[in-house]
Amino acid sequence: MTVINAEGLKGTEEVGRRIAGALEGTEVIAFFGGLGMGKTTLTRSIAEALGCEDDVSSPTFAIVNEYKARFNIYHFDMYRITSWDDLYSTGFFDYLDTGVLIIEWSENIENALPDSAVRITIKPGKTEDDRIFEIEGLDI
Repeated sequence: MTVINAEGLKGTEEVGRRIAGALEGTEVIAFFGGLGMGKTTLTRSIAEALGCEDDVSSPTFAIVNEYKARFNIYHFDMYRITSWDDLYSTGFFDYLDTGVLIIEWSENIENALPDSAVRITIKPGKTEDDRIFEIEGLDI
């Protein structure tokens, strides 16, 4: 496991660039962490580092946003997913191996994540804007 203490927004953005640099194009990246931990900010920095020029926003109501970059990026928000039927209705399984899947609120679908999923737990750091990233399954 890699543990990174990121200072402020710039630190989170640097973590995103490092993650992007280690991707091969078909990873499932599962974020774990509470509200306001920077999941969408981290997604935005990964997407930008991969050459995405679109505005990256939380897919709270759409469930999944798709972005074109060096790899296709599928950004899921699983906050409202509470059952297997809900998960199947998102088309989640159809996206596997078609690009980089980035999943917010992975706690809600943990049993459906592939064994190879990159797991990133985000915790508060020393200050309000600092974060601690615990990364499993990806060397950065």
